[in-house]
Amino acid sequence: MARNGLSERQRAILKFIRDFTQEHGYPPTIREIGAAVNISSTSVVNYNLAKLEEGGYLARNRDISRGLRLAGEAALAAVREVVRIPLLGRIAAGEPIPVPSSGFATFSDEEAIELTRDLIPDERGLYALQVRGNSMIDALINDGDIVILRHQLKAENGEMVAVWLKDKEETTLKRFYLEDGRVRLQPANPTMSPIYADPRNVEVQGKVILVLRQLN
Repeated sequence: MARNGLSERQRAILKFIRDFTQEHGYPPTIREIGAAVNISSTSVVNYNLAKLEEGGYLARNRDISRGLRLAGEAALAAVREVVRIPLLGRIAAGEPIPVPSSGFATFSDEEAIELTRDLIPDERGLYALQVRGNSMIDALINDGDIVILRHQLKAENGEMVAVWLKDKEETTLKRFYLEDGRVRLQPANPTMSPIYADPRNVEVQGKVILVLRQLN
């Protein structure tokens, strides 16, 4: 699949040029690029280099054999490793809302959030949910934002978690506190009251590790 308007082969070429230059202190030759990305024809390598140059990703000096360099932030962004996080549904940041028995209103299997590896060093156990409601606005989470969660079944006091209220078949996003034999689900909105629940009816489903703001 193409990203940033580039083919996977072109992204691979950019990444090789970057990695080779960082390792050796000078850029690769056309033949070295071809060998690295499994292209036997130098004309095919040159074709892809020309496309990268046209797109502003690459600068070339054809008078020298190693006259290649990446051009600006667009090229650097194109070679960053992309991590796909599944977008599983919506979650309430407000009064808990009834949802299907799975705990979340599901999206299509193809929906995912793409983030760069510098934001997500380890994607294991991660999933994304879209927020509905404004109970977490003081935590800078607004209606329509995307939260990235790491799947876990337990929470420490003060952690922001996705919670499934089993007896009500409702789901919500709140800060978790276990105190005096009951769970307090605390909103980050001074106009809203906490939710109190029996621990047996509370199922932690994940801890928030990242918030993606929706800018209007």
